[in-house]
Amino acid sequence: MTKKVLIVEDEHRIRELISDYFSNEHWIVFQAENGVEGWYVFEEKMPDLVILDLMMPEMNGWELCRKIRQYSNVPIIILTAVSGDERQIEGYELGADDYVTKPFSPKVLVSKAEVLMRRVDGQLVSAHTPIGLDVVLNTLTHRLERKDGIFDLTPKEYGILQLLLRNKGIVLPRDTILRSIWGAEYEGDERVVDTHIKKLRSKMGVAADCIRTVFGVGYTFEESV
Repeated sequence: MTKKVLIVEDEHRIRELISDYFSNEHWIVFQAENGVEGWYVFEEKMPDLVILDLMMPEMNGWELCRKIRQYSNVPIIILTAVSGDERQIEGYELGADDYVTKPFSPKVLVSKAEVLMRRVDGQLVSAHTPIGLDVVLNTLTHRLERKDGIFDLTPKEYGILQLLLRNKGIVLPRDTILRSIWGAEYEGDERVVDTHIKKLRSKMGVAADCIRTVFGVGYTFEESV
């Protein structure tokens, strides 16, 4: 599945430079030039990764990072000209996953992003991610492996499951899932999400209860007890 990155940076030259490098590595790239625009694009596009400058107008990077973390566990790389251990610690405390100080190599930044995404997908050590009791997601084959068999996931089912896994414990509205998996241009009924969730649960077997319905809102992933 093609990865999506949101670059929030007020310097046009730097933003375009980073975008070019990610595009060359086949990422889908979204841009924003300040924190307010960044939040709007984040809600609309639901990226897999956010690269976030700190010193920006309207809403700075600290505020945007804090706001994103209230709703999502999406990986965040902070990009800043401010150095020092205390500032880095502050960034990590806000929930950032990595910290890159300007000036930087765009090639190295892309490499950091790739490593971070592999770690998030569970592929750095193993291709197998436990999904509830006695069920494993193979992130290389896009299959659910159960004691009673192996079940192929469609691209949409796999995308939904990965989205829920990356946002464990966070309720994702149906329209958020729809925009992230089907795209902002999709004009169909939101109930298509319910249909795919139902099919996904049937393949998850005993782990189906990990996907909890929040009536009138959407879905969330919770670890089974």
